[in-house]
Amino acid sequence: MFKTIKNALKTPDVRKRLLYTLVLIIVFRFGCFITVPGIDEIALNEAMQSTEGLAGLIDIISGGAFSRFSIFAMSISPYITASIVIQLLAMIIPSLERLTKEGGEEGRKKINRYTKILTIVLALVQSIAIFLSYRSLGIFVDNTFLTGALVVTGLVAGTSILMWLGEQITNKGIGNGISIIIFIGIISGLGSGIESIWSIIMTKDGFSTVGLLTALGIIVGAILLIAGVVFVQQAERRVPVQYSKKVVGRKMVGAQNTHIPLKLAMAGVMPVIFASSFMTFPAMIIQFFVQDIASQTGFLAALYNFSIATTTSQVDPIYSITNAIVYLLLIIGFTFFYTYATFNPAEVSNTIKKNGGFIPGIRAGKPTTEYLSSIISKLTWFGGFFLAVIAILPMLLRFTTLNIAFGGTSILIVVGVALETVQQLESQLVMRHYKGFLE
Repeated sequence: MFKTIKNALKTPDVRKRLLYTLVLIIVFRFGCFITVPGIDEIALNEAMQSTEGLAGLIDIISGGAFSRFSIFAMSISPYITASIVIQLLAMIIPSLERLTKEGGEEGRKKINRYTKILTIVLALVQSIAIFLSYRSLGIFVDNTFLTGALVVTGLVAGTSILMWLGEQITNKGIGNGISIIIFIGIISGLGSGIESIWSIIMTKDGFSTVGLLTALGIIVGAILLIAGVVFVQQAERRVPVQYSKKVVGRKMVGAQNTHIPLKLAMAGVMPVIFASSFMTFPAMIIQFFVQDIASQTGFLAALYNFSIATTTSQVDPIYSITNAIVYLLLIIGFTFFYTYATFNPAEVSNTIKKNGGFIPGIRAGKPTTEYLSSIISKLTWFGGFFLAVIAILPMLLRFTTLNIAFGGTSILIVVGVALETVQQLESQLVMRHYKGFLE
């Protein structure tokens, strides 16, 4: 990885992309410290002394912007939710499905436009809900319409800026812009994580041997977890393909032996990001519109407790167990959805057949499609189940004295985004025929 980065810095075009990405990341982090208008700073500091549960999850993803009530407090979550909605609608609305599959570049632009419009709508609803929910805490200078309009405008503008930053990083920088923003938001809290581990070792009573062993266990577990994630993200099944000889003009071409690389986790970390947003969305809406929901009973209270069980231990164990099962199924489901959205066995089979190729021992056409589908299904089941288990594993630690919920999901996102970014760096170098890298 470090060799790839070193070689990238030596290539002018790639170095320019890296610097452009770095500048936009700095803009993002700078915006995390710009508080929206109409906030009482003293009251805000008192109200946000400890963020846990759903608020803690949002604060982790936003890089601490939520606890500061900055313009980026909502992070990129409205865009993620809008993307989920648009892609699910594309499965049931024929016109959207045609745009997705047959629209080409123009269709992609239209889908992107619809996603942006829905993002603004969701950001508007969510920002209004935030103002209505938090005005009882006294963090606003007053609860007038003008203050509400300033807060809502600031939050919606912040989400719009993040959406633009993500798009610019994707088009002119390195990596997927949305993933990079989430990645930076999570690792910005690395310092507080180290501080938490240090507090386990050095308690109020002084040095703790048990705390040291616990801290070492956490560190070793994190290293093993990272190694497992890297293995699954990098592992691939290579399906051999042979091409027969054919005459093109006056030349004889073909007779090549190659392979199709099928990764265990083709969808990357997007299933985890989408599943997390999908699970916490009900709690976000309920909390913003129902005052003091945590102390109430009934269907909405049960749905709220079920939804926040992803991020807190302050609920009945039944909610945590049910939440973990649904979370696991959602990650597996999104893994299948994204895998088949990026890899169509029928299209690959037809391409191989048109170019005079075949998989040894498998007939061209429908048998090849069925063979590839079988392999993809097995790989996706394994990869999706692995991602799901890693994501819900830290939830089991909530029944102990440790408070590291969301740790597995954070590691999955951070490692996955890092690997994807390095792979894009490598592809950029290959495109420019960088000899030092190829050697």
